[in-house]
Amino acid sequence: MLLHGWMDVGASFQFVIDACGGNFRFVAPDWRGFGESAWCDLDTYWFPDYFADLEALLDHYSPALPAALVGHSMGGNVASMFAGIRPTRIARLVNVEGFGMHGATPDQAPIRYARWLDELKTPQRFRDYASFEELAARLRTDNPRLTMERASFLAPHWGYSRSDGRVALRSDPTHKRVNANLYRLEEAMACWQAITAPVLWVTGRETETLKRIGLDDAAMAARKRSFRQLTEVEIPAAGHMIHHDQPALLVAAIEDFFRAGPLPFKGL
Repeated sequence: MLLHGWMDVGASFQFVIDACGGNFRFVAPDWRGFGESAWCDLDTYWFPDYFADLEALLDHYSPALPAALVGHSMGGNVASMFAGIRPTRIARLVNVEGFGMHGATPDQAPIRYARWLDELKTPQRFRDYASFEELAARLRTDNPRLTMERASFLAPHWGYSRSDGRVALRSDPTHKRVNANLYRLEEAMACWQAITAPVLWVTGRETETLKRIGLDDAAMAARKRSFRQLTEVEIPAAGHMIHHDQPALLVAAIEDFFRAGPLPFKGL
């Protein structure tokens, strides 16, 4: 099961699927409020709801056997915590640039709650675009490694044509609103420590994720120590969006990881 990140869509994994050459069966859902999944009539999207969504998907697609999860960014965070919450449901876990956020401290709570209350008073909006070509260009601005061909494929999955002819993002703008709850690193690490499946930890050699979320080498080392069976791989010529930048190299790393031990299933 392929789990996308924040503001992404399941279709982003098409390049990974193409590189596999039909070796696996894939399920690549759109998280709630992203892509073609329904928007929720909520003030805020709550992170634990992703665990419930993932469990429902696994109950439907793999009710009898433990599954393999490949999660990118937010999807990697969901997958890694879920793998500790339901350890018997997961056979392999591939975490692609989903390393958690900078740990918050309790004294930050008043400011966070105040910000959340303030944002509730203001409707959230994403910018729109004159055309899919303009959206594709924006995707390439955000990630210069993304080819025009891949950007053009992604644009109609990320956006849709409104009645006025402009292109709007498929993602629910409510996702922009800050979460009222602080990120509790200790809780995430407790879930990681409960994982019994082997874990592949994938980073892009040119990623700026660690700098962006303020993690140094010591912080990363502490997070890695939370996993019992950890294999690390670094993908060259790739940034945060490894599945866009180097899908074939990502597939090769995943297949090598799967070959390292017996699997209770024939596909993802």
